[in-house]
Amino acid sequence: MSNSIEIISWNVNGIRAVASKEALKWIDERETDILCLQEIKALEEQIPENLFDKKYEERVVNSAEKKGYSGTTTFSTIKSDLTSTCNSIDTMNEGRIIETHFDDIVLFNVYFPNGQKNDDRLSYKMKFYDDFLAHCEALREEGKSIIICGDVNTAHKEIDLKNPKANSKKSGFLDIERKWIDKLLDHGYIDTFRYVNGDEADRYSWWSYRSNARVNNVGWRIDYFFISEDLAENLEDAFILDYITGSDHCPVGMKISL
Repeated sequence: MSNSIEIISWNVNGIRAVASKEALKWIDERETDILCLQEIKALEEQIPENLFDKKYEERVVNSAEKKGYSGTTTFSTIKSDLTSTCNSIDTMNEGRIIETHFDDIVLFNVYFPNGQKNDDRLSYKMKFYDDFLAHCEALREEGKSIIICGDVNTAHKEIDLKNPKANSKKSGFLDIERKWIDKLLDHGYIDTFRYVNGDEADRYSWWSYRSNARVNNVGWRIDYFFISEDLAENLEDAFILDYITGSDHCPVGMKISL
């Protein structure tokens, strides 16, 4: 018998700020089995207890070495067999990856680097992308199925951001970054939102805090769920919860029967 599982991913842009706004209380209204948060900007002991009332069996935290920066955490109602923080990929110790094994399925909660700061950061981002894909492929060779969620920090196609031409020379929509998503899909991974919703336009997951971008829906779709193609027939839904506020990103999610 298969169970339907809901997984939600959200770049919270500071977990303490989200707690102070009570911006995660909506989790109590949903049957979310696994919650993956990025950019928590906190150490494990700094994560507030009052995020929500729901009880999760397991919480894994990967904080950045640098205080108040980056970091990821995964809450799960399902006990994992193995977890890792992939320090061979996240070489700057920025708390960017939580790898969780559930039998033959490996879930990645990832806060991919942003390449906007300078050329060095862009190079780091591209190396991180390539090392991450190689790691996923090695797991697939061992017979694992893969689920990847998080802030990828790149919009894939022109449909995935409001102003593609104006942003074509900016990190987040550079050809080399977009080609990596092409490469990921060519390796047999599925962009679940597009798989379920087709070419639905004006669906974004991040909006700048400047110039009323969110009110005017001038956004980017840079938060994703990718699955290895062997899981395609298990995919039940993929969605963007763009009505939920509290961060410059909104949550994205999927339902899958496992």
